[in-house]
Amino acid sequence: MTTIDIAKKYVELCTNHQNHVALETLFSTDVVSVEAGAPPGKSAETKGVKAVAEKGKQWMAEHEIHSSKIEGPWPNGNKFIVRFSYDVTNKPSGKRFPMEEAALFTVENDKIVREEFFYAMG
Repeated sequence: MTTIDIAKKYVELCTNHQNHVALETLFSTDVVSVEAGAPPGKSAETKGVKAVAEKGKQWMAEHEIHSSKIEGPWPNGNKFIVRFSYDVTNKPSGKRFPMEEAALFTVENDKIVREEFFYAMG
């Protein structure tokens, strides 16, 4: 698969709420995921597809998603960007807020090997 094929498939799966399928089929087992900010007491970097899946499960357990919008992909060589817009409620605090983020994905050997998230903090 080309980078654009992987990018389009990623957007398609995420748009259809099949993020787990994207992770299982499009990501390298050694993927590195980098957040813009580290949660308290944790690293901003998560290594390995199993750890990335667990990070996603934890985030979903703590948030209720009311709506989402995914835009892109925008490719450049072996990289692509996707923009995410969410209306979410943080379950522990009950606070509802809009969330905007962009992600830069790097593809090598027909798999996503790195994802980097960019979002406003504070």
